[in-house]
Amino acid sequence: MSGSALRRGRVLALLVMALALVAALVVGAGPAGAHGKGDGDKDDNGRPHPPDKQAVATGFGGAVTALDPYATAAGLEILEKGGNAVDAAIAASAMLGVTRPYDGSIGGGGFFLIYDAEEDEVTSIDARETAPLATPPTVFLENGQPIPFDERRVSGLSQGVPGLVAGWELALEEYGTMPLHKLLQPARVVAERGFVVDAEYVNRTEDNLEIFRDFSSSSETFLVDGAAPEEGSVFRNPDLARTYKLIAREGADAFYEGEIAEAIVDTVQEPPVAQGVTRNVRPGLMELEDLDEYEAKWRDPTMVDYRDHTVFGMGPPSSGGTTVGEALNILEGYDLSELPDSDVLHLLIEAEALAFADRGKYLGDPDFVDVPVDGLLSQDFADERRELILEPFAATEKPLPAGTPEGAADDGVVLASAPATAGSTTHLTTTDRWGNIVALTFSIEQIGGSGIAVDGYGFLLNNELTDFATDPGLANSPEGGKRPRSSISPTIVLDPDGKPFAAYGTPGGATIITTVLQVTVNLIDLDMALPDAIAAPRLANLNSENTNFEAGLPAAAQEALRAYGHNLPAPTEDPIGNANGVQLLGDDGLLAAAEPTRFGGGSAVVLEPWAH
Repeated sequence: MSGSALRRGRVLALLVMALALVAALVVGAGPAGAHGKGDGDKDDNGRPHPPDKQAVATGFGGAVTALDPYATAAGLEILEKGGNAVDAAIAASAMLGVTRPYDGSIGGGGFFLIYDAEEDEVTSIDARETAPLATPPTVFLENGQPIPFDERRVSGLSQGVPGLVAGWELALEEYGTMPLHKLLQPARVVAERGFVVDAEYVNRTEDNLEIFRDFSSSSETFLVDGAAPEEGSVFRNPDLARTYKLIAREGADAFYEGEIAEAIVDTVQEPPVAQGVTRNVRPGLMELEDLDEYEAKWRDPTMVDYRDHTVFGMGPPSSGGTTVGEALNILEGYDLSELPDSDVLHLLIEAEALAFADRGKYLGDPDFVDVPVDGLLSQDFADERRELILEPFAATEKPLPAGTPEGAADDGVVLASAPATAGSTTHLTTTDRWGNIVALTFSIEQIGGSGIAVDGYGFLLNNELTDFATDPGLANSPEGGKRPRSSISPTIVLDPDGKPFAAYGTPGGATIITTVLQVTVNLIDLDMALPDAIAAPRLANLNSENTNFEAGLPAAAQEALRAYGHNLPAPTEDPIGNANGVQLLGDDGLLAAAEPTRFGGGSAVVLEPWAH
């Protein structure tokens, strides 16, 4: 993924590491800060300035988009130093673990979708968390009844074996051109020296105050005198800086075999509940063996042809690629470009409900469940499912039943969907001067994950195992070594000539799927530029009698949808999704775009901005 051979990355990285590792770690951070301005980028009182933030950037040579300007600055710094899209993605994701630690970090996992320009192929990496080997199918049941969700979440039982660091290592071995210690340096510097706290960071901390106060490790790491840090203050995480230094020096082994692994297991088995706290915190089942045996895996991406474009997504154990792909295949039967906006939204709702019905029945970890991916993504199956959409247009009664795609197992096992729960995640997109692309989405599940930090190491552990169904015998039931179903949907789209057209993704729990679907339709059918496709108001139906929608959805569209029989309750309190991505323009131009206002807006940068 460099200017010559993509797979030469591991050899080059090892040679560079041998020459530079000792010097880099002895010298320490050096003068450069996360966005290349170092100690000079401070105000008159010596406080660091945050990087500039803009939602749209155009130019050449590479781009980075993310939820946070520190992350885009870190990725841009790597591109400036000659790194490629994978290098930049790892640097940006490490930074998000510092400045957006409640959305995604090394305490969780995720999925990489990668376009290799030289080979002209899309590959994907599954760095999803796994259940400890000792996990029984009844892990979330007590006396035959599900443990309440909040108690499942804030416990050792919810904490899966983290996968992000292993994903970094696998991506670097295959594609990287820079050693890991250089990629972690921008994030390590900011963790040591501090970043400027914004309103979104304060809000997310306050959302978790009650939980953080109940755990000594969490309150010591993320609170200031028992409260959220003040907006505009400088916040430091020296424990995470030390953790990054260990990983930089020893690689992924430091995380999965060394002292970090021991600290993770101690935290899972004996959660550090503060003195006097009465919360019922159940210990978990993770052992050192679970970490030692964890592997990030290469997976086949999903692929569907939509109109004259090719849409790649993430396959199982994520349900993102199959559900988005099936919905697009259903919509293929309509000329959306010629329909009124309200009819397009109506068809989105119906296609989402149908695809979510099939997602609920068939999707799980492909190492444990036979997932009929080809059948779910076949146009014949979509044509069959489309017949359930009423003509003339009217809302179907939901929830809708699942279909029977070719290859579906007929083993007598009842397969069903686990209840959807709200979650938080983070997404970033990178491109480089050679045309390579990375769409990386990673998570610790809820905002704040399990709420339990690893004592002395500066990061929260996930609660991803709550993505399992509570009942045994289902496609997505718990089992030792199994990966819970995900909704993560990094997406790469090729144009009619087979060239990259756009790459994007979003956080948002199950609405990740509906957001990515709507952005795709906005781009391809409605001919929007990526910033407009992202900014447009959204709705989401997860095969429910109610359709969620944002307050910005035009009143006329709401009225038309209700006239068709859709149940639209009050608008959602929070926005749906928080997308970002890159659109590839003619003559090697790039249009990088993030949310303009949702959750405070995201950040987009390019290596060589267009002159205005």
